Amino acid sequence: MVSQIRFLMCAPDHYNVDYVINPWMEGNIHKSSRDHAVEQWNKLYNNIKNHAIVDLVTPEKGWPDMVFSANAGLVLGKNVVVSRFLHKERQGEEPYFQQWFEQNGYNVYSLPKDLPFEGAGDALLDREGRWLWAGYGFRSELDSHPYLAKWLDIEVISLRLTDERFYHLDTCFCPLSNGYLLYYPGAFDSYSNRVIEMRVAPEKRIPIAEADAVNFACNAVNVDSIVIMNKASESLKSRLAEVGFQVIETPLTEFLKAGGAAKCLTLRVTEPIAEEVHANVSVESRIIRMEGHLLDAGLINRALDLIVEMGGSFQVLKFNLGEQRQSTSAAEVRVSAPSHEVMEEIISQLIDLGAVDLPQDQRDSKLEPVVQAGVAPDDFYVSTIYPTEIRVNGEWLNVQNQRMDGAIAISQTANGIVAKCKLLRDLEIGDRVVVDVLGIRTIRKAESREQRNSQEFSFMSSGVSSERRVELVVEQVAWELRKIKDSGGKVVVTAGPVVIHTGGGEHLSRLIREGYVQGLLGGNAIAVHDMEQNILGTSLGVDMKRGVVVRGGHRHHLKVINTVRRFGSIAKAVEAGVVKSGVMYECVKNNIPFSLAGSIRDDGPLPDTQMNLILAQQEYSQIIQGAEMILMLSSMLHSIGVGNMTPAGVKMVCVDINPAVVTKLSDRGSIESVGVVTDVGLFLSLLIQQLDKLTSPYVARVA
Repeated sequence: MVSQIRFLMCAPDHYNVDYVINPWMEGNIHKSSRDHAVEQWNKLYNNIKNHAIVDLVTPEKGWPDMVFSANAGLVLGKNVVVSRFLHKERQGEEPYFQQWFEQNGYNVYSLPKDLPFEGAGDALLDREGRWLWAGYGFRSELDSHPYLAKWLDIEVISLRLTDERFYHLDTCFCPLSNGYLLYYPGAFDSYSNRVIEMRVAPEKRIPIAEADAVNFACNAVNVDSIVIMNKASESLKSRLAEVGFQVIETPLTEFLKAGGAAKCLTLRVTEPIAEEVHANVSVESRIIRMEGHLLDAGLINRALDLIVEMGGSFQVLKFNLGEQRQSTSAAEVRVSAPSHEVMEEIISQLIDLGAVDLPQDQRDSKLEPVVQAGVAPDDFYVSTIYPTEIRVNGEWLNVQNQRMDGAIAISQTANGIVAKCKLLRDLEIGDRVVVDVLGIRTIRKAESREQRNSQEFSFMSSGVSSERRVELVVEQVAWELRKIKDSGGKVVVTAGPVVIHTGGGEHLSRLIREGYVQGLLGGNAIAVHDMEQNILGTSLGVDMKRGVVVRGGHRHHLKVINTVRRFGSIAKAVEAGVVKSGVMYECVKNNIPFSLAGSIRDDGPLPDTQMNLILAQQEYSQIIQGAEMILMLSSMLHSIGVGNMTPAGVKMVCVDINPAVVTKLSDRGSIESVGVVTDVGLFLSLLIQQLDKLTSPYVARVA
């Protein structure tokens, strides 16, 4: 018996692969056989006609993809939203499809001209009539979904496509009768997969493997219990048979060359409608504003890329380009996200780039009380390294103690309301914590090009330097160190034991002795091996002068630990004359504060090593306060910790022989952070040489 379900198809009279607008077309231009395509189309047409009613639209010369009638529009009842094609190669199809709908009595809705939406290729109705699945990411924009909900009076569920092979929703997603769903999870982001799993019961989901997906098994036509597709594996056919579906295979290889199969070649024009279902869409939009050197600093590109990468969509509403070299630019961008949850994630990242949510200028931050000490409210805003302001009682407040990965707590003091970054463990009952992303902005400097070139630590463009550019980095670091010293500033060094193993200890000692270093951070090992070298002449049992292992040398570090423990502290060992030189010696003699943070692997440890992690973090935080530069020397763990505590504006130099370590340390989103891939001993040696040049009488006379 023929179902009353109707489909619209278009004969392949003019079909060919004449251009490339999807990955399947690559390498297939003019390689499709017209005769073979007609033969395959006719078989599909007859298969569908055996089970449903088929209407035809007249093919038009010059539009080879018109055969893919699924993209004509989206039909529900007598309403149709006609397509707005992304690519100019298909835009000429629009008036012909619109004319057919008008002639057949449909109410036609047209989207704004520059808002792409490609019909039932990217919008598939649940076979029970409960909601509309709408795809976005390649051909259709997320901002089209609210229009679909309004015009068709239906709930719209947005799904983001992430695999360019599956550029339309119908290439990887097929709702079936009785609430079943045939789909390829690999085509979607994690959020969309979670949405699918929340909407469709496990026993109703039929996920397919990639082998079936690339044969377009999801690009199928469903008529009651019949599923017509290009090809299916035996396992997939068995799975569908288990739940009552009969698979009819009809080869469509000629159309796969253009990126389509059974579903692409058909548009279902009779869809089920559940009377109790009405318009609803979770898409949320906000307008953000960005100001500064948006183009040459790359901020606008980073912002737009971030929006897309995190599952959103954007529309640039205004862009005022600075007219002079010194001028800043300004942009207003509408950001759309498939849900409030995703929007919060996007906006929080955009805030880090200096964006301001325009409505926030009139809205205060959302605050919730701390009801359990050391525990923040749900959805608390996570602080960043950038100077931050929050809006409270209509006024913007500077956030104190700026640092990464904390909460922003508001408290009432005798001097008024105070906002501070606090670690979770430091939150107290009575604090009010900022939640959501309303009423928050970060402050980004908008200097001229000259100022950025002369004042910011931008000589390596916040990148990772390889060996061939070490001299350039060393020259700039030396200049910065000398400038900070002359101005009475502060430099903190975070160092690992590799500094000692590579012979850099004597150079670091000299930096401390000559006043270039005002704080030292590290672990138990840097101190142990520094004193081992200066007491016993070895590091890790290796003679530092001869480069050979010393008999019994593996015990040397333990002997040093034991000796220092006998005196009670490093300072007392220095005073007793046991430690006569080295990094720790210079710290003690020059009153340079140091903190050694312990770990579970530490031998001894030294009496100065702080084994209480919380106290160690507090000591680190105190020492880095006011620092203008931090040298991170081959100590990934301690350096990452320091980076998280350090606000933006502090220059950082991360040195390690391992590029992965350098990238990890330097990738803080800050232009003041520079990575150097080299031997740390070599780096320190070159640094001392360069400082000698800067302070030599010859350089002084020339200056």
